[in-house]
Amino acid sequence: MAERLGVGLVGDGELRELLGLALRRNPKRAHLLVSNVLGKHVPQRPSVVYATGYELGRRVRALLGEDGARRAVVLGYAETATGLGHSVADGLGDAPYIHSTRRPVPGVARAGGFEEAHSHATSHLLLPEDPELLAADGRGGDGSALVLVDDEFSTGNTVLNTIRALHERYPRDRYVIVALVDMRSPADRGRLAEFAAETGARVDLLARNTGTVTLPDGVLEKGQALVAEQEAGGGDGLQGETPQTRPHTRVDLRWPAGVPDGGRHGFTQAHRALLEAALPAMADRVARALGDGPRRVLVLGFEELMYAPLRLATALEERTDAEVRYSTTTRSPVLAVDDPGYAIRTRIVFPAHDDPADGPGERYAYNVAGAGFDAVVLVVDSAADTPALHAPGGLLDRLAPHTARLLLAVIPSYVPKATASPHQEEAPMQLPEPLRGPAFSSYAPDEVGWLLQDLSDTPLEAPTEEREEAIQSGGAHYAESLPVEYQPSAEYQELFKSALALSAARIARAVGTVTETVLAERGPRPVLVSLARAGTPVGVLMRRWAQARRGIELPHYAVSIVRGRGIDANALRWLAGQHDPADVVFVDGWTGKGAITRELAAAIAEFEKGGGAQGFNPEIAVLADPGGCVRTYGTREDFLIPSACLNSTVSGLISRTVLRADLVGPYDFHGAKFYRELAGSDVSGLFLDTVAERFGEVADAVDAEVKELLTADRAPTWEGWTAVERISEEYGIHDVNLVKPGVGETTRVLLRRVPWKILARRGAGPDLEHIRLLAEQRGVPVEEVDALPYTCVGLIHPKYTRGATGADGKAVETA
Repeated sequence: MAERLGVGLVGDGELRELLGLALRRNPKRAHLLVSNVLGKHVPQRPSVVYATGYELGRRVRALLGEDGARRAVVLGYAETATGLGHSVADGLGDAPYIHSTRRPVPGVARAGGFEEAHSHATSHLLLPEDPELLAADGRGGDGSALVLVDDEFSTGNTVLNTIRALHERYPRDRYVIVALVDMRSPADRGRLAEFAAETGARVDLLARNTGTVTLPDGVLEKGQALVAEQEAGGGDGLQGETPQTRPHTRVDLRWPAGVPDGGRHGFTQAHRALLEAALPAMADRVARALGDGPRRVLVLGFEELMYAPLRLATALEERTDAEVRYSTTTRSPVLAVDDPGYAIRTRIVFPAHDDPADGPGERYAYNVAGAGFDAVVLVVDSAADTPALHAPGGLLDRLAPHTARLLLAVIPSYVPKATASPHQEEAPMQLPEPLRGPAFSSYAPDEVGWLLQDLSDTPLEAPTEEREEAIQSGGAHYAESLPVEYQPSAEYQELFKSALALSAARIARAVGTVTETVLAERGPRPVLVSLARAGTPVGVLMRRWAQARRGIELPHYAVSIVRGRGIDANALRWLAGQHDPADVVFVDGWTGKGAITRELAAAIAEFEKGGGAQGFNPEIAVLADPGGCVRTYGTREDFLIPSACLNSTVSGLISRTVLRADLVGPYDFHGAKFYRELAGSDVSGLFLDTVAERFGEVADAVDAEVKELLTADRAPTWEGWTAVERISEEYGIHDVNLVKPGVGETTRVLLRRVPWKILARRGAGPDLEHIRLLAEQRGVPVEEVDALPYTCVGLIHPKYTRGATGADGKAVETA
């Protein structure tokens, strides 16, 4: 810049360490001041970046006094100063924070706007959730100061445009301008005093350093010519490198419910407290995903999303021995020249991936390529987690050649309450975080988050015959109590293990098929939500497949759905507060007659009708769909899924779910028990590991099957429901709820209910060995029939009383 353009940087002692110079690819302004402590263009230690803003905030606090600091409001500028402004607000202590934005949000009223004349993207919007946030008397009386934070104070035009616009709408008597550097020319220095005299307001300026930039005549034209020369000669960084496909790992941060992703709509002291409490655990999750290998880690934020990645990086810096650096992507087009004396040495170019309001365009990551990062943690908000991010040539693809390990963390895009109902519902603050193993379930903590409450210490079990009498008489609902956990005999346990060995490859193939179908049709970012508990082992296996075969870390939660009562509405509210409802994919083990499929569709419709978040897709993805009830499945064969053979001991030691008015309040999740005492019989891990070991050998078959399925007619036929209605009438039952079709449902009848008889398709083979053993143990007749669309059907005793079973619990025929 000095040699070719004659641009000079003059200032106090620290200025040259604080700033570098680069050449903009922008017809409005030739030079760019490149800060080494902002965390935008130059990767820097996150603790240094955060401390820089925080200390400026402490200086503002000293200037305003305790009372003035308490009533102040901080405004940061998009995009470069969103993180700096937020750090300044933290330094003040109690001050709420908002930053300008270039991302309009439908339904959110503008509280103001202004222009930044020299920028590549000029228009700034102010979109506070609280319309009184910027009012002078909105923070406890007259005299509240507005603190405006930008990375540099050069001509003063941007700040003066802001104050003028806001002063007309929200007049106040004090403004404080904060910048990393004050670079005004002597001619510009008097304008601030003139403006203060014009408005009658006091205007203070605080900067970390001061200096000036000397610009020779014709610098703009010379700069444009130099850009053209460098780009024509191929000297523009490393942007020409060929993208390299490399799997990335998705990290589920478990962002705290109700906390905004940043200051676009306002960030309060209450939000700050919740975030501070959650940061250590989120950083630990990132550290676990990184492992012990990486020695140099970059946490890379996204355009305006600067503060959340910065705070995540500061917490990570405290929890790892690796060298951690932080920077963010940007809209700003800058010439990159790989020269030690130049501030921007490399650039990565990629298309915008957040559907920007001003249309598609290039975006950039500077000084990342060639910097020796052996791990990169990319942090974006959910609005930016689009197919464009994952596409060939997208940011993930462009980052891959420059690091050995690539992680993606997605923070839910905050939607103000006033606009939440059409798209997203913020979770009530009373809702707790998901339960995880080993405190709740024998699954690893990252395998599944249970949106349930722990009722382990509550007596809920009742004898099977008493439960059945109460259920069929209408005196109780099946979800109000639990059956006594079946303790399998040694013979039955061996049968489970042999069945698992025989069917593991078939299950692995079905897991792969349903997972790949979901990824193809529901995008690269599905959120798996299994229906506890039969769906949960399947959800864990789908997550493992995506991780093993695609390098994708899918979030997975388990929720309760109860026939006749619907899905847990509080679980839906929590999910909507954390994720886009459109990304949620409900997962179950298998279909029988399709009762839960219908239940879920009705429950989602009722939830939306009652004002709940819109956008949940009620379609269920299942491992096996013998009933023809869904369009997303791994197979439509009715075969033995070994996880159906057992109860809690193959489901993470979790009971079936409980819904009872005296236990589940208005802000509670449905309940379940963790049977820790059964740990010695637990085969949950054995089931998962045995199936996952077969993923590699079925991969080719899965690819071929998915290719065929994606073009096939998979519309539900509901033939299972038709068969159930026919059987109900033929056997004089007259209640479809007592007819349980399929191997999985028949197993449940024998384990949990009072069975009457079992219908088995004539000639059925090994898939029914465990059914025959259980039926023999319960004294239940097995009747072989022809033309049965299922391998077997279990019939619950249709005229149940205490006398309908003998003293030994075996079924008794009645007239």
